[in-house]
Amino acid sequence: MIDTAGEKLSPEDYLSDVRPVWCPGCGHYFVLRALTQALAWLRIPKEQIGLVTGIGCSSRISAYVDAYGFHGVHGRALALGAGLKAVRPDMNVIVAGGDGDGYSIGGNHFLHACRRNMDLTYIVMDNEVYGMTKGQPSPTTEPDWQSKLAPEGTGIRRFNPLGIALASGASFIARGSAGDQKGLSRLIVEAIEHKGFSLVEIKTPCVTFRPEEKAWYKSMRKIAIEPTDDMILAAQRIHGSDGFDTGIFYQADLPVFQPHFTEEKSIEDFEKEFEV
Repeated sequence: MIDTAGEKLSPEDYLSDVRPVWCPGCGHYFVLRALTQALAWLRIPKEQIGLVTGIGCSSRISAYVDAYGFHGVHGRALALGAGLKAVRPDMNVIVAGGDGDGYSIGGNHFLHACRRNMDLTYIVMDNEVYGMTKGQPSPTTEPDWQSKLAPEGTGIRRFNPLGIALASGASFIARGSAGDQKGLSRLIVEAIEHKGFSLVEIKTPCVTFRPEEKAWYKSMRKIAIEPTDDMILAAQRIHGSDGFDTGIFYQADLPVFQPHFTEEKSIEDFEKEFEV
């Protein structure tokens, strides 16, 4: 439910009283701001928002938004979000996490969330490192990046989230930058309004363990092309990108998976049986 006729709200109206504990300069602060800007622009009632997160620095965001939130276990945020959407299809379900939580231990859930194409918005804050566990390489870390935990790099090709999402069936695929708050907010708005599974990958630098990523703010660029529903063209855009293009790479009107409740067993019966 999106209130297009309600009173005007500000991003601050969607902030909780919990103070963020991210490192000074962390890109996640800008993601939080972009998200609350998007919610304020859409004027979504707080009780109609379900923000589900996993484990990691980025997953703390559920505590900082004044809405219904669930801080789940590592890698299971999409499964929890799917369950919430199944029993409460009226809610705007937003799932948020990082590259480690979503693409490593949560990789299997990511594939099948794309395949089901439920009406969920998945925000992934990708800083190409495990920040909470002291800087170990993540699935999106380049193979030759050297650190104390991987002195010679991993030697493993990095995970391509946008390419995997396209191949798995996601109907909205976009990339944004924490350094472009206005553009990122607009991407989140379009992702929430889209009917189906929406992936918004956000390049957000880890200033503590990967200070060289600060250059991302200047390196990211917007793609001046309209979204396409042509999978071949979208694949060319995604696989031809160096990772610094931002915008909507793919958007299609695909069947949205919805659990079926019959007259014999309604959603009210389901809630009563499982004490939801």
